[in-house]
Amino acid sequence: MNLHIQNKWALVCAASKGLGKGCAAALVAEGVNVVITARGAEALEATAAALRKIPGAGEVRAVAGDITTAEGRVAALAACPQIDILVNNAGGPPPGDFRQWDRDIWMKAIDANMLTPIELIKAVVDDMAARGYGRIVNITSGAVKAPIDVLGLSNGARSGLTGFVAGLARSSIAAHGVTINGLLPGAFDTERLQTTLRAGAVKAGRDPETAIAARQASIPARRFGSADEFGAMCAFLCSVQAGYITGQNVLMDGGSYPGTF
Repeated sequence: MNLHIQNKWALVCAASKGLGKGCAAALVAEGVNVVITARGAEALEATAAALRKIPGAGEVRAVAGDITTAEGRVAALAACPQIDILVNNAGGPPPGDFRQWDRDIWMKAIDANMLTPIELIKAVVDDMAARGYGRIVNITSGAVKAPIDVLGLSNGARSGLTGFVAGLARSSIAAHGVTINGLLPGAFDTERLQTTLRAGAVKAGRDPETAIAARQASIPARRFGSADEFGAMCAFLCSVQAGYITGQNVLMDGGSYPGTF
């Protein structure tokens, strides 16, 4: 399927690895010019080099910086001649007991996973509407749909973003060709997931491979998702064909969520 987004410009956040990288790769494969950003310059440049080797790749620019800061956002936005596609993404805050979290910890989580995406949306949405085309995808978490008790910081911050977007997506921008959707990952085979599962297994005195196998067995699909299939869904939400989808939250979790709605 031709998604008809060739030569568009996209900004993809936290794109040096994992799901952000998967989204960037899928967009590059569709002929989109991509600006990728992340804090680690070395990993980011390695990813940019790999993206440039994808057949049909357009321009790929790498901007190292902290997107949660005003300076980081200015640098990333300045690297794009215009932004037709925005993929908001950030690593999730750490798990824990809410009794141990003070205001500073809460504000750090909210800043990274709610306020930063909103600031980036504010920076691009009106220009998108003026041009008659815009796609914004917020990578959040399956925990937005089914909260996880130890992920209170993520539950709170990402749900706040989701609630904000639910209203904005249905405002006047919808009539000007701008869509905003959430993409909610469950368990995907990323470096972060592997590290978390292995560390948890060691802490519990379990064999890491056995623990990983058990986690996969708990998913109806009996496997973890891949960054490539996550990226493919992201690219579709950015397509011309997805122009009638807005204000939605697409859950990709291999069937783990047990509800009907």
